Amino acid sequence: MATIRSFGFLSQLRSEASSHIVHFRKGTIKRSGRGLVFWFNPETASIAELPMDDREMMLFVRGRSQDFQTLAVQGTIGWHVAEPEKLAARVDFSIDLFTGQLKGEPIEKIEARLAGIANQAVLQRLAQAPVRALLDAGPETLRETLEVVLGTDPALISIGIAVVSVRLTNLAPSSELERALQTPTYEALQQKADEATFERRALAVEKERAIAQNELATKTELARREKLLIAEEAENARNRAAGVAEARQVEAQAEAERIRLVEGAKADAESQRIATYRDLPPAILLGLAAQELAGKLDTIEHLNVTPDLLASVLGEFRKAPVQITGR
Repeated sequence: MATIRSFGFLSQLRSEASSHIVHFRKGTIKRSGRGLVFWFNPETASIAELPMDDREMMLFVRGRSQDFQTLAVQGTIGWHVAEPEKLAARVDFSIDLFTGQLKGEPIEKIEARLAGIANQAVLQRLAQAPVRALLDAGPETLRETLEVVLGTDPALISIGIAVVSVRLTNLAPSSELERALQTPTYEALQQKADEATFERRALAVEKERAIAQNELATKTELARREKLLIAEEAENARNRAAGVAEARQVEAQAEAERIRLVEGAKADAESQRIATYRDLPPAILLGLAAQELAGKLDTIEHLNVTPDLLASVLGEFRKAPVQITGR
């Protein structure tokens, strides 16, 4: 804001370098420039002060797409004064010659014009495409369109305003439409999640089945081996039993053969002994019997000799010749 000091019928204006001053006197431009300091007569002067720094304004537009869906566009527009004298001729930037303050609100008027042009461009662009295409394209396409429109608009060029930047921070549907648009994606993601869950479950079931099958195969193999082991043990037992039986048979045969040989030898000896006794006279046999009997008298408790037996024995002795040999 310019600083004005009064000295009687004259006043002094001192402006900042960021402001452009246009001094009119009697309807014509007396002086024009940035950061001016000069004296003037308030009775004959008219002064306009224009900001030369870059300004930014908020942009918010709510429009409808080609398929009648509501979209909200939000961003900022940067602008500055390109031709101050032309702007001063079209928009009132007059200041109070005693306080130095602007008499009106020219900045608001310029930004209202910018907003009107931008709103119209945004609405036209939104109405040219369905909501899905607009959302897929994103705010960048709309920003480029808006930048071209604002940079070439005759209404802005005619007043000396230049747009230096257009930034769009958001292009969003209404909350209801956003939920509706999110539903297919959410359902698709949920379906993929469910499929992944099912796959994990199926994989877990398959792994459990494989584990159970391996356990069953292991148990079957162990049972088979146990059966083979039992069969081998049974075979070994049978072999041991057969071996024992065979050994016992061999032993029995050997024992039978021994007994047969011993008994045969005894029988042969008995036969020979009987054959020896067979040719002896009865008297000798009786004598031998008596001798045998005498050898066992210590074990005989009672002996009965009848007269008939004694007569018979003596008669036999008489009949038999007696040989007496002496040594």
